Amino acid sequence: MNDRLSNLLELQSRIRGRLHETMAAQSADVLSRGVRDDRGDTIFGIDIAAEDVLLPFCEEWGRRECFVLIAEGLQPESGLLCGTPGSSGPAFRLILDPVDGSRGLMYDKRSAWVLGAVAPDRGPDTRLSDVTCAAMTELPTTRQATSDQLWATRGSGAFGQRHDLRAGTAKDLVLAPSQRTDLLHAFATVVNYFQGGKELTSRVDEDIMAMERGGWTTEKAEIYTDQYISTGGALAELVLGRDRFVMDVRPLVHRSLGVASSLCCRPYDLCTMLVAQEAGCVVSAPDGTALDAPMDVTTNVAWVGYANAGLAERLQPMVCEVLRRHGLL
Repeated sequence: MNDRLSNLLELQSRIRGRLHETMAAQSADVLSRGVRDDRGDTIFGIDIAAEDVLLPFCEEWGRRECFVLIAEGLQPESGLLCGTPGSSGPAFRLILDPVDGSRGLMYDKRSAWVLGAVAPDRGPDTRLSDVTCAAMTELPTTRQATSDQLWATRGSGAFGQRHDLRAGTAKDLVLAPSQRTDLLHAFATVVNYFQGGKELTSRVDEDIMAMERGGWTTEKAEIYTDQYISTGGALAELVLGRDRFVMDVRPLVHRSLGVASSLCCRPYDLCTMLVAQEAGCVVSAPDGTALDAPMDVTTNVAWVGYANAGLAERLQPMVCEVLRRHGLL
């Protein structure tokens, strides 16, 4: 494991520890209070606890190696320089989402994730496709005693551990995405979290599932949905074999409704897609092309994730047909 990945995992572990302490001491009303509204998203009380760990850690890291930090809620949006650059400029860019899934975690409903990825610095032209390593760490609810940590280096596979937070121990996780090439008795989700475009998104969802199953078996529940308000969490569910299909086409839906700018998935939400890809999942743009985006906090990104290549090969034509039928491609 390289030093940058080790530092990233250590940073995420510290954020996990601070949030676990904060949640035990604070009420949901305090954690869910809106602190400020940035272009990336609303920053809640629970996010501030993560920032209190993030900034000092990166300041110390920057004394050893200069880099640019890009994170949800951080100013400036173009990135914060950590350390003093040499003649060749910063060594790398670190994109981070300190709490992906704030809404579920701040009400102690469901775990969130710290997401982070490293890419060689190419200035504003740095993109998600440049990422060389990525890591994600589960932020547990107060009812959880364990937390999963997943990481990957490009071309070297994905790995994971499950941490016992009470005992202070960890054991290796087997990352085993589903190898099924259908959606029967599977969790398959078309993201439909928030107000705006729900009707059109639901029609897309219904049409894809009906096409995959050859209709609707009215007497049975054959496909399930899981509206996990965490893109990183959804990727983890694919990697860990719990979901087979996840799609987020909010940018396409909103564009078709004439909305030029809206809150959707951003590059920091998808910065750990390398973990899913190295584990054997397929993560792409909805039309099947390679998924890429600038390493920033404002670009809206539509994406789709399949548990394996065989499922992607079978479902991709159906996804494209339905999206075209509804004027989204």
